[in-house]
Amino acid sequence: MVNWIYTNVNVDRINMDALPRLTAEQTAERLGVKLETLYAYVARGRLQRQRTVDGSTFDPLDVERFAASRRRRPATPGHSEGRPLMVIETRFALIEDGELFYRGRPVSELAAEPFETVARWALTGRWDAAARFSPGAGLEAARAASAALPASAGDRDRQLVAVAALAAADPLRASLDPDIVASAAERLVAGMVEVLPERGAGPGGDSIADRLHRRLVEAEPIASDTALLDAALVLLLDHDIAISTLAARAAASARATPYGVVVAGLGALDSPLHGNASRAAHRLLARVVTGEEAARAVADTVLTAHGPVPGFGQPLYPEGDPRARILLGRLAADPRHARVADAVDAVTAVMRDRTGAHPNVDLALGALTVACGMRDDAGEVLFATARTVGWLVHALDEYAQPPLRLRPVGRYVGD
Repeated sequence: MVNWIYTNVNVDRINMDALPRLTAEQTAERLGVKLETLYAYVARGRLQRQRTVDGSTFDPLDVERFAASRRRRPATPGHSEGRPLMVIETRFALIEDGELFYRGRPVSELAAEPFETVARWALTGRWDAAARFSPGAGLEAARAASAALPASAGDRDRQLVAVAALAAADPLRASLDPDIVASAAERLVAGMVEVLPERGAGPGGDSIADRLHRRLVEAEPIASDTALLDAALVLLLDHDIAISTLAARAAASARATPYGVVVAGLGALDSPLHGNASRAAHRLLARVVTGEEAARAVADTVLTAHGPVPGFGQPLYPEGDPRARILLGRLAADPRHARVADAVDAVTAVMRDRTGAHPNVDLALGALTVACGMRDDAGEVLFATARTVGWLVHALDEYAQPPLRLRPVGRYVGD
């Protein structure tokens, strides 16, 4: 396994004075505070400003550094600040000492295995090196529903309608029997891939990674790139209780069908702070690959983003996301992707020196999709396809718990 090594990019040579600056209003919005609070930070020396005839302006990277430092603060009693409001026991994914494990096995090892093998093991406990998934009945209906979508529809939209069509064709859709749920999960994943239009040329294999490559990449498949897709799918299969996983488990708590669980997960995944973050990371890296200065691309992203710079920071991994380390390491080992690796180095150097933030899996997905010539929403498709298995692993666990246990109680605080 090749470890990701950051090159020594000289950020000091970049003309920071030439970068766009944030207005006071933009800075306050970025930090989620009032203008009075912003100027209190300035008065205490926590943020630096420049005064002009038009008002105060702020360095966007300095603002991002300050935002990152605020996210690392421990939550105060009674206020979550984005931290978990509850603890849900899980029997699959474990995050410990900065590493991710599936049932005690490090993902760094599992990422070398075919996605279907790891997925079937996750769903059933059975290890099958020759596992292959097929969509079964309902695929033609799913394709017809996908074809009826407007031209503005994306691949994630096609996957969502495919779930509904596949559910309608399954006479056992309401069964919560573990074997039937596991079988439905495999058909769902295959159907969510098969419903996408083929864009690639040349022959290809029948694995999920092979089929995704033909639908996300126009060029002929290259074995190393398909292996990279396989690794990404394995690494995205599950990860603690993410927002989409919580939505999926809540649906399972109410005894939603497996298809309903996946619809709930897809709904929560469709968000810029979760499943869609790799799109912004793709766009950021694409600008640098074409020759734009990394610091300017990052600064522009701060101006438009309503949250952290996409692709950086993961509170569960203070020293860096191991999923990003694995994928970026594999990418850097391929000489064909040297320009993308250099772009990742440049952006990472800016973020490290100015904010201390480390790359996360969204940056790795952005790098993968740029390197393989995919569209900017391809990372979302990879995420949704892989995480469908994780949602149903959690659903199987939740089906064995008392029903409606995740139904919270509201507390009225209005007039």
